[in-house]
Amino acid sequence: MKKATETLLVNSFIDGVLDPEKEMLGPVKDGGHIIANTAPGCWGPMITPCIRGGHEVTKPVYVEGAEPGDAIVIKIHSMHVTSLATASGNDQPVDGRFLGDPFVAVQCPECGTLYPDTVIEGIGQEAIRCAACHADVTPFVFTNGYTIGFSENGDVGVTLAKEAAETIGLDGRAYMKTPDASVQNPIVTFAPHDLVGTVARMRPFLGQLGTTPSKPLPDSHNAGDFGSFLVGAPHEYAVTQEELDEHRTDGHMDISRVRAGATLICPVKVAGGGVYLGDMHAMQGDGEIAGHTADVSGIVHLQVHILKGVNLEGPILLPNEEDLPYTAKPFTEAELKSARAVAAQWGMKELEESLPISVLGTGPTLNAATDNGLKRAADLFGVTVPEIMNRATITGSIEIGRHPGVVTITFLAPKPYLQKAKLLQVVSAHCKRE
Repeated sequence: MKKATETLLVNSFIDGVLDPEKEMLGPVKDGGHIIANTAPGCWGPMITPCIRGGHEVTKPVYVEGAEPGDAIVIKIHSMHVTSLATASGNDQPVDGRFLGDPFVAVQCPECGTLYPDTVIEGIGQEAIRCAACHADVTPFVFTNGYTIGFSENGDVGVTLAKEAAETIGLDGRAYMKTPDASVQNPIVTFAPHDLVGTVARMRPFLGQLGTTPSKPLPDSHNAGDFGSFLVGAPHEYAVTQEELDEHRTDGHMDISRVRAGATLICPVKVAGGGVYLGDMHAMQGDGEIAGHTADVSGIVHLQVHILKGVNLEGPILLPNEEDLPYTAKPFTEAELKSARAVAAQWGMKELEESLPISVLGTGPTLNAATDNGLKRAADLFGVTVPEIMNRATITGSIEIGRHPGVVTITFLAPKPYLQKAKLLQVVSAHCKRE
């Protein structure tokens, strides 16, 4: 293996499938840095049939010393949008142009080619053509879409009118600043303009960040909700429910709190971990209820650390304090003084010392995702699900990452629980950094 490096620059991408058997980039040292130029996710890859996963994420990075059963702590130091504009909106699959799943297995309706190469002919929703027979091959169209341009200082975006959308669509790669190695068709080619003059605040985050699953999975399906589409599927990436639960690492989260300043702790299921990222969004409210948001290119700076023998079932998020629900924020000195007075009134000498964490849960529905997250949190600390329910109710919240099935179980975890789970040091360090 190559000598591990302190800082690794990443600007290459996979074909949409996270495959643990394929060579990784790196290695990077434990404690080292990853700087990546990410490609837009969602819509661009969705109209590029040779990409087999619904996204175009970076090639995974091997972290020196990471072994199955460990965890990798990923600190997000910075995140910068480079796209000048993008397009997005609610999708509608086009029947007859895919084999079971339009995100994964696109098939040309005319010549029958699976995963066909494509060419762009003009602009609009019929511009993506099969390179072999020139049939309209896009597997998705908009039901309601928009083109959005961003301010120079990165604080807001404005949805644009027809003429501006078409101007951008004619030179999509330039406006979207897609990385040189990206193969996706720029979604601005469709030039949607159903929303005009809408102002939206920018706050970029990563929709994809995590570690490589232990079985080949399409990148957008590395989670319990989208992954459920693979169960019994008619294409080559079909899995059983048991296989999905065993191998997925839930790197496709679409949680808007996965942004600069946050820390993500990810399970390691293959040697080296295989850290990958992508699908940067310019902004999003909880739930990503339209199915998609403003996908952009960007520059991301991460730092990785290994936690040995921390066997996680799924990711744990340590958000920025301002992103925590009111009930999960660390207590002020004034609040603690009041709590001590209440305790003394009732003859109690000690209070719990606790810190906030968010345990990720995913599943085919929000209810299933909540059940998954509650069980993961209970298993992590060796307590009952009802105890976690109580803690999340009075010291936290259930927050939606993505509809239909990604949530975080956020609550204040007692320090002895964190110590037993080998997480106290990293959680304490994150809170002090705040």
